[in-house]
Parts: sequence; C-alpha cells; structure tokens
Amino acid sequence: MFIGTAIVSTLLALALMGSAGGKLTKQPPVVKMLSGIGVPSSWLPRLAAVELAGGIGLLVGLAVPAIGIAAAVGVAAYFVGAVITHLRANDKAIAAPVMIGIFAVVALVLRAATI
Repeated sequence: MFIGTAIVSTLLALALMGSAGGKLTKQPPVVKMLSGIGVPSSWLPRLAAVELAGGIGLLVGLAVPAIGIAAAVGVAAYFVGAVITHLRANDKAIAAPVMIGIFAVVALVLRAATI
C-alpha cells in the first residue's frame, strides 16, 4: 500500500507545484480565471506558497507520516475553499478543484493507512 501512497502523493505534489508555478509566473489563463471569480492578483503569491507547502509536505510526508497527513489535510481544506470560492462566484467550472480535493483525500487515507 505504501507504493500507492507514494504514487498518489508524488502526483498530487507535482500537480500542486504546477499550479503554484502558474500563479507565480502569472500565466494569463490563471490570472483571468482567478480574477473572474473575485480573487485579487495580490493573493497569487500567497496561494502559490500554500500549494508549494502542500506539495513539499506531501513529499516529506513519505518519510515522516505525520507531516504527510497534515499536508494532505491542508491540501484538502485548500481545495474545499477553492470549490466554495468558485460556487460563490457562480462559476460552475469546479471539476479541477473537486478532483484535486478528492485526490488529496485519497492521499490522506492512504498515508494514514500506511503508518
């Protein structure tokens, strides 16, 4: 089961780091989407930092289970907030944050099961 944990945690970490990169480099589609749901551009570095911390925590968590669990909980909470933000803005394009949030819950369950 640890192999599954490692695969899910690594893939999720890569997705988070890619998302953070889009925010840090202010990629036009990212900026447009976030501004369209009311997220100020001044928040981009903070959101990217949270994603990077989550990704790093997931990877470190492969060696230190408590960190992996905390990181997975944080990432899941982050994406619950993302879905809520989309819904409040009446934006129905929530598939990506929902899927990443589910992936975070899977990472959490797997990491907790392999302690």
